[in-house]
Amino acid sequence: MVYKSPAKVNLFLKIVGKRGNYHELISRFLRVDSLYDKMWFESGSGFEIDGFSFPKEKNIIYKTYLSLLENLEKREREKIVEFLNSKTLVVEKRIPMMAGLGGGSSNSATFLKMVDEVLNLEISKEKAFQILSPIGSDILFFYSDFFSANVSGTGEIVEKFEETPFEIEVFTPPISCNTKEVYQNFSGNFSNLQDSVELFKKDSKELFQKLELEIANDLFTPALKVCPDLENFLKDGFLFSGSGSSLFKIRN
Repeated sequence: MVYKSPAKVNLFLKIVGKRGNYHELISRFLRVDSLYDKMWFESGSGFEIDGFSFPKEKNIIYKTYLSLLENLEKREREKIVEFLNSKTLVVEKRIPMMAGLGGGSSNSATFLKMVDEVLNLEISKEKAFQILSPIGSDILFFYSDFFSANVSGTGEIVEKFEETPFEIEVFTPPISCNTKEVYQNFSGNFSNLQDSVELFKKDSKELFQKLELEIANDLFTPALKVCPDLENFLKDGFLFSGSGSSLFKIRN
């Protein structure tokens, strides 16, 4: 069976504080159903991950596998190891990496769902969040399977926003933005928490018409510092997603 691992965009992203080494944010995440990676299992020898140019030990999917083993009971762990030791996970990448679209986080959430479904583990949402939370902040949104969600904290608070799904057009320049470097270059004042929370109440299409590129995403300015060539790819009517480099617009 082939699974779809979708991208996301941030309609707005406001940095409202800091907790230890992590920035606290207020953001509206939107799932992009038209842009996705494909993932499936094939027969193999030892658990391998096909589709990446770097070692599997550095892959967020492999980190998800390790977290699965750490957080489940012995019987479930043995079942997972036995199954994956004879499988290769194939990932057909369509979502650009280092582009603010959450491809790696989506792959992590999809992998957990695949293992859970194939092996009938019946992992609870609470247990899934326990497995995924230490790995990455965007993963919980993808696991929740919402089209639209208000996300806060460091990404661990994901609340469904009720609205009819719509089409999103994504444009990704040939530029890779390093998320860690972009956050490190954020030196502005924190956004007002109350004003930012007010954005949670508003319809995404309505917000898209009102938001401006420079103020919708607090990471846009630091991203320009890290990737100055972004200036050459800005497009009228498009907003900036995550830490970049992707731009997007909502289609009417």
